[in-house]
Amino acid sequence: MNTIEPVILDQVQKGNQQAFTQLVETYQRPVYNLCYRMLGDANEAEDASQETFLRVYKNVKRYDHRRPFTTWLLSIAAHYCIDQLRKRRMVIVSMEDLPYVDPPDGSPGPEASYHLMEDQKRMESLLKSLNPHDRAAVIMYYWYDFSYEEIANSLTLTVSAVKSRLHRARLTLAQCWQKQAANNYAAERKTHESPAF
Repeated sequence: MNTIEPVILDQVQKGNQQAFTQLVETYQRPVYNLCYRMLGDANEAEDASQETFLRVYKNVKRYDHRRPFTTWLLSIAAHYCIDQLRKRRMVIVSMEDLPYVDPPDGSPGPEASYHLMEDQKRMESLLKSLNPHDRAAVIMYYWYDFSYEEIANSLTLTVSAVKSRLHRARLTLAQCWQKQAANNYAAERKTHESPAF
């Protein structure tokens, strides 16, 4: 992940608009990706990214330089997404609405790409089954390589609570993944065994 130079961050804290633009350009992709993984919707992720940067703009003077800026920034995004998930707890996002991304050149063939895309959809669906704090912890740990301490600071938890949440989330994800795989296998077998007319 790109990081911004401390000099530019100092300029942002002094109200320099060009420096803030540079900050947004440096971090817009990781912020958007975190929001997308949390919310599962491109439009909501875009709105959440904008809200994150608005909150950074309003609060940047309170940023503590002893803490990594990326941790501070992504914790703002994660907290905003957690709030949004709480508000829409009963709303279900259709996986059909997610954009299809063509694989880059040199990637696996169409069948392998299809299976990879299906696995990604399954994982996105499984992530949505986790409670918002567990989901945030998993995304920060596995997608952003945050340490237990960074996650604990970001989500206002203890390190042992983070470890516990990650353990529980991994167990839940693994069990759900295996259950889905077994169901898919059974359905596929049933399709192949049905008599042709």
